[in-house]
Amino acid sequence: MDAGLKRELEQKVLAGERLSREDGIALYDSDDLAWLGGLAHEVRTRKNGDVVHFNVNRHLNMTNVCTASCAYCSFQRKPGEKDAYTMRIEEAVRLAKAMESENLTELHIVNGLHPNLPWRYYPRSLSELKKALPNVSLKAFTATEIHHFETISGLSASEILDELIEAGLESLTGGGAEIFDWEVRQHIVDHRTHWEDWSRIHRLAHEKGLKTPSTMLYGHIEEPRHRVDHVLRLRELQDETGGFQVFIPLRYQHDFVDMKDGKVRNRLQARTTMATGAEALKTFAVSRLLFDNVPHVKVFWVMHGVQTAQLALQHGADDMDGSVVEYKITHDADNYGTPNKLTREDLLELIRDAGFRPVERNTRYEIIREYPGPDADRRETPQAMRV
Repeated sequence: MDAGLKRELEQKVLAGERLSREDGIALYDSDDLAWLGGLAHEVRTRKNGDVVHFNVNRHLNMTNVCTASCAYCSFQRKPGEKDAYTMRIEEAVRLAKAMESENLTELHIVNGLHPNLPWRYYPRSLSELKKALPNVSLKAFTATEIHHFETISGLSASEILDELIEAGLESLTGGGAEIFDWEVRQHIVDHRTHWEDWSRIHRLAHEKGLKTPSTMLYGHIEEPRHRVDHVLRLRELQDETGGFQVFIPLRYQHDFVDMKDGKVRNRLQARTTMATGAEALKTFAVSRLLFDNVPHVKVFWVMHGVQTAQLALQHGADDMDGSVVEYKITHDADNYGTPNKLTREDLLELIRDAGFRPVERNTRYEIIREYPGPDADRRETPQAMRV
């Protein structure tokens, strides 16, 4: 990067000025990761100090049967396929109840787009889960699922959200975003929910008082300019609604070995390589610098690995997600190498080891408990990156 442009971008960041599309592309062109990380760390510190947020959550996928066959997805199954499953509501409640230990605060629910399940299955599921786990927040359904519910119910998204909220919904999930630019999206997504409907549904959710996450699937066939476009669309919607709590870059995964049924469902991997650790850190840094009106940036350790997740905390991220236990959507891409579970104690140690102070939060980013930071008396105690 030209030294003059580098100084100009640094001055804009330090002055708190909004970065442009051209600025974002220029940042991705820089090969100075330490400089990018330092700028992003300055912004995350300005917004969140030395805190790293986490929560104690579990993931529940009630069905993997899906009408779509998205090119990157290893989770979906067609009706009758080996390993296809659909839980009865009673089974889902029983499984969720078994996850309740360790002061669980959030249940994260995402499913396939099942062709035959009736609409009533979904609000009834939330209602029964809420009865069984009254103190647990239900973060459920992507905008893609809400769009699917419109089709199978004949109701509007507004009516659907009203029913789900009455049943116990506290937040949508951020999935279904992938990459919004049609140049890329037409090659990776096999459903009809694109930017217009994804943004419409999140806008409605925000109007109804829900706070939601936003995501981006990166590291496949997209280019940096597509990532910049994706973030700026979200930034513009955030200017309008203020409803996004967090931005979550999600690293695209390969299938590393065949699935149990002998199939590799990921149709992108023959022409892609996964993002390197350095590319992941650059993506976190640039995202933090561009997305100036969202309070938090989360690193989902399941998709990045624990060590890269720790480094992301020094490149703009201030949230390390949760304890998870099982995340089939990623682990069905077969053994990226991350564990199924990190306990509260594991997360506390990882956050302190990265030089930060752990804070346990709930779905609404309300503080549940603050914990001591790194032990200052330990000579080898790491420190967060200094700008």
